[in-house]
Amino acid sequence: MHIAVLSGKGGTGKTFVSVNLAAAAPKAVYIDCDVEEPNGYLFFKPVNVKEEKIIVKLPVVDSKLCTGCRKCVDFCAFNALAYIGSKVKIFDEVCHSCGGCKLVCPEKAITEKDKIIGSVQCGQSKNVGVNTGILNAGETSGIPIIKKLLKDIKNAEHQLNIIDCPPGSACIVMESIKDADYCILVAEPTIFGLHNLKMVYELVQLFSKPCGVVLNKCSKGKNPAEEFCIKENIEILCKIPFTKMLGIENSNAHIIVRKNAKYNELFTSLLDKVCKGGQHEAVTGT
Repeated sequence: MHIAVLSGKGGTGKTFVSVNLAAAAPKAVYIDCDVEEPNGYLFFKPVNVKEEKIIVKLPVVDSKLCTGCRKCVDFCAFNALAYIGSKVKIFDEVCHSCGGCKLVCPEKAITEKDKIIGSVQCGQSKNVGVNTGILNAGETSGIPIIKKLLKDIKNAEHQLNIIDCPPGSACIVMESIKDADYCILVAEPTIFGLHNLKMVYELVQLFSKPCGVVLNKCSKGKNPAEEFCIKENIEILCKIPFTKMLGIENSNAHIIVRKNAKYNELFTSLLDKVCKGGQHEAVTGT
């Protein structure tokens, strides 16, 4: 089962929920798709880590063979090529490495070069496999890294995978959830938290994904995110209190379910509820 954990912005508690959910399972794989700033590994401190570089293909034009027909320029939907001063100029930053320009060039003037954009690291932390995507600084898209992370676990049908998604609702988030069986939305009890919850809720609705909400940092005051869930009939999976103890443990990168029986029970119950919810959706097809 693939469980994706989302939030509308950073700092909501998405990684906190993802890490502890994975650690609460008898056996699981934690996949950190927040490739721009992954931090789940700081909690798990995995051992026996193996690294694989992620490479994309970028076009290279041989000006001696190019006749200036501009078919490659016209083909590119991302405007990564332009014909300037009798030469084809390539903008690597917006190239999506589709290879189309190479295919349409009648003179075979376009070849490809390799570019390393980041890496995937895989290790083990007790009962949890820890797979982390890391995007190199300055790179514009982490989608190839996310595709690699999810390809490695796609065929493991009987494996529990916890996907720690990037914050927000951009393309990299869509890539992270497209194969998910269930989505957990993590929300804060503020007006801004409500805005961000609505954003990711609209996204999972667009993908027709079953979902529920974890309300994090809850206090005795008003909770706009909770009111929204009740109004829209969205299942509230659990409420996590705002406490000094949790703040200290989290800032010290401690996994609370491995230290505290109360929170071990909370996350075990949450995992059980989500797994049953995802299986129900799969059976009924709703």
